[in-house]
Amino acid sequence: MSKTVLWWGRFDPDYSRNRILRKGFADLGWRIVDFRPLLSALADWEAALHKLPKVDLVWLPCFRQRDLAAARRWSRRRGLPLIADPLISAYDKQVFERGKFAEGSAQAERLRAWEGQLLRSADLLIADTPAHAEFYAQTFDIALKKIRVIHVGAEAALFQATPLPAHDGNRPLEALFFGSFIGLQGPETIVEAARRYQGPPVRWTLLGDGPLKAECQQRAQGLNNVAFEPWLAYEQLPARIAQADIVLGVFGASDKAARVIPNKVYQALACGRPVVTREGLGYPALQDDSGIVQLPPADPIALAQAVVRLAEQAAMLPALGRQARASYEGYFSERVIADELAAALAAVIC
Repeated sequence: MSKTVLWWGRFDPDYSRNRILRKGFADLGWRIVDFRPLLSALADWEAALHKLPKVDLVWLPCFRQRDLAAARRWSRRRGLPLIADPLISAYDKQVFERGKFAEGSAQAERLRAWEGQLLRSADLLIADTPAHAEFYAQTFDIALKKIRVIHVGAEAALFQATPLPAHDGNRPLEALFFGSFIGLQGPETIVEAARRYQGPPVRWTLLGDGPLKAECQQRAQGLNNVAFEPWLAYEQLPARIAQADIVLGVFGASDKAARVIPNKVYQALACGRPVVTREGLGYPALQDDSGIVQLPPADPIALAQAVVRLAEQAAMLPALGRQARASYEGYFSERVIADELAAALAAVIC
């Protein structure tokens, strides 16, 4: 008999993480019911008025810590397990990423206590990498046995492998970055690497918009090998990735940048493009032929040298692209994610 999961909260069902996991539930034979309340704090009262159908599990999607307290009250009254998939920590974001509160300050400690109490109330917590699981465990005093890893992945229906054509030398190679120009991504490192680059012709393209874009444009003044492009609709992104020879990941030096595998890396691997990105604790033990080149963070010289090596061996790029796709299939595909989801569900469902 199929089981039913209640997706609870003011979440975005079209966000890629949610779409991938919802497909995972469907692939495992689960029925999905959505409950998106008007007010997070009073959602359990609203749920009682709505007379929701019988369910077997409550799932709290990413970014919805504010919905957790009401979901916990409602699920506890009915003896139902609750799984939370925060994806990011509000404490981590405000203290270490944005620097809004100083570490150890009263404001930071209040935020950590608030978030920790909420996350500990879940029967199971989902992390996107083992390194992120360790962060949750250490920061919020959560037993590791209460945390399961489900990687983010990429939507297979959109991000499909396209052969990387052999380079004929009649055009510059393209190294493509796409993102929201935030500190975690380190786009300024890309511009400085382009400034130091000395090798076969390469066009360094930065696509997107965000807080650091103006600074990056200023740094790029006078560089003929750097181009900026406006953000594309999500559905157009796979075709744009397919035009590139190399995809650039993230290069920020923060602890969070070391813990996560960004969406763009999953998406580039799924499209079969070699990736150059910062080294990180979030990656599995990859082989040398993974199609991923990992570098020290915030190091434009290392990035420039890595792109030189790839450009000097342009004939090898199609093979590296195939290796990148193989890494996606082996570690991050929808099949792998469905298996990770099944293991998490088995931990709380009898």
